[in-house]
Amino acid sequence: MKIIVYDTHDFEQSYLEKANNYQFEVKYLPIRLTKETVSLSKGADGIAIFGNDDASTEVINQLHQNGIRFIALRSAGYNHVDVKKAKELGIKVANVPAYSPYSVAEHTITLIMALNRKLIKAHNRVRDLNFSLSGLVGFDMNGKTVGVIGTGKIGSVLTKILNGFGCKVLAYDKYPNELLSQNYGVEYVSKEYLFQHSDVITLLVPLNPETKYIINKESIDMMKDGVMLINTSRGGLIDTKALIQALKAGKFHSVGLDVYELEQGLFHYDFSDTIVQDDMIARLLTFPNVLVTSHQAFLTSNAIENISESTFYSFYQWNTTGKADNELW
Repeated sequence: MKIIVYDTHDFEQSYLEKANNYQFEVKYLPIRLTKETVSLSKGADGIAIFGNDDASTEVINQLHQNGIRFIALRSAGYNHVDVKKAKELGIKVANVPAYSPYSVAEHTITLIMALNRKLIKAHNRVRDLNFSLSGLVGFDMNGKTVGVIGTGKIGSVLTKILNGFGCKVLAYDKYPNELLSQNYGVEYVSKEYLFQHSDVITLLVPLNPETKYIINKESIDMMKDGVMLINTSRGGLIDTKALIQALKAGKFHSVGLDVYELEQGLFHYDFSDTIVQDDMIARLLTFPNVLVTSHQAFLTSNAIENISESTFYSFYQWNTTGKADNELW
């Protein structure tokens, strides 16, 4: 089997190479899959793509014409893939549904605590030999009400951590986990109730038509003044324009974003010597109470190893049995 790995990053290539125990012929490309680069897939049987690659309808059609039969996603989310078109054309698609729920849950907590205790501001101040404590007052997490939207594998880990902090946890999920309620006191409520009563709100649901812009002007208006909002799931869960307007109005205590709705082609790349043309991300970065990380919540050695092994195992299963465990259809 010949495989093209698109959008290969230096932090993952050694893990991918180690995971290729099956001696597949692999070509690693540092560039994203787009309609301009899809031609490079010719001659391969399958491709492995990352979260910011473009596997939209036009690209899927071209992949099919190029003879690609398998697509392995190095991610859990697949909103960047036209799965329906792939199925129609007979291209098998598999994701990595559970690479490490701890990595994302722990990064969510990291953002919460960094914003709460103003760690970035404090660090920058001390580097200027300013040891003043003015403007650095945080709050105890103990006793705070945290709303968790999405209690799948990642959300479940997060609720356990929050329970250890002594937080009251409100949750919204179409499929409540009764064990979380029994063992950790999680209270499942409506979205509206969660928005109205949470001091901190975290987003841990996949992006689909039902969840797109779950955070919008109407839901923001329901929230408490001074609420903290954290998104470590998918950028499209938040209407960024509505978020910016609310930030300008002083609605939020703080906002932590590991994802951004227009991150494709932006996050994971170095633009330090250029002028970014995206006005929304530029505006977000001007707010002192906004902390943005570059879609790195998954970025632990454990997660990268699991992603790499799962990716090549899917190719192995396709090569030997014609079906992979993590196929999306």
